[in-house]
This record gives sequence, structure tokens and C-alpha cells, in this order.
Amino acid sequence: MQKQLALTEFGLGDDFAVECVMDIRAALFSEADKASLKARDFACTFLGIVSSELGTLVMQIGDGGIVIDVGDGLEVPIAPMSGEYANMTHFVTDEDAIDRLISKVFNKPAVKAAAFSDGVQRLAIQLATNTAHEPFFAPFFKVLSTATAEQEDQLQQALLRFLNSDAVNERTDDDKTLALAVLT
Repeated sequence: MQKQLALTEFGLGDDFAVECVMDIRAALFSEADKASLKARDFACTFLGIVSSELGTLVMQIGDGGIVIDVGDGLEVPIAPMSGEYANMTHFVTDEDAIDRLISKVFNKPAVKAAAFSDGVQRLAIQLATNTAHEPFFAPFFKVLSTATAEQEDQLQQALLRFLNSDAVNERTDDDKTLALAVLT
């Protein structure tokens, strides 16, 4: 990504999203070969956010979600995907991964961004309206906007405690991953 962003002719768009997925697939298939396993053994969803002064690209294959703010408030640019049946989804290692890829481009940099697995999805998104649950994100973004680099380890530990708390575990029994970023 750094090489691409350094190019003067670089553009955020569908072609770049496909290139990202192809690179990820190549890495996963290579790791599967090295371990004498099948790519399916490395099945995972894909959530991506690339943001610079050029704009912001969000891309997704599978469940989980992305929430961003490009200056107009929090939004869910891509509706979380699900499979044909409950607890099924699409994976970056699937043969039709490129066909399942959804991307969206914004012409401004993201000032706030979050990507999360499906275990956090019901806490972070109001599924009926496909909108961000602002009270969920407000404390995270407030702390991040004032945090120093020296506090990074403390913030990671606090996030782990939150994700493993009884209050969160009572609402989900699925995997819980949450990545957050704030432009300062």
C-alpha cells in the first residue's frame, strides 16, 4: 500500500481494492502451501480502509463492519454481508471472492475509522437502519483523539478488557475484534 500511495498516478478505487484482495489471497494461498494445508484452512473475512489526503477507500468481503467519518459524522458505508444461512459468510479465500468484494470511495480522508468482526457488529451497528451506534463509538474516539503514543499499550489492554468484559460477553458469543483509528 505504501508503494501505491507514493505513486503520482495512484487512485483509490475498485482496481486498487481488487489488487489488495489479490495480494491477500496470494499470501494466504502461499502460507497454506508452506503448511501443506488447503487455502480454506486460512479462510477469513476481509475489511479494509485506506485513507490519505487523496481520499478514503473502504472494502469488504464477508461479515463484520466498517464505520468511518469523513467529516459528515459516523456512517456504515457497506452493509455487513452474510451468507445464505445463519452463521455463514463469505471469505477472501473463496473462489468468488472478487465477485463478493464491495468497495466505496470517498473524496476526503477519514477523520475517524473503525473495523470490527461480526462479534462486535451487533454492538456497533443498528442493523435495522444500517447506521453506526454512536454511543458505542463515542468513548473510543474521544480517548483516541487525546491519547499519546506512550499510552498505546495501556489503550490496547483497556480495549482487551472491554471486549472480554461480562457486559460484552452477555451480548455476543462470537469472535470480537475491533480496530480503531483517529486522524489527529
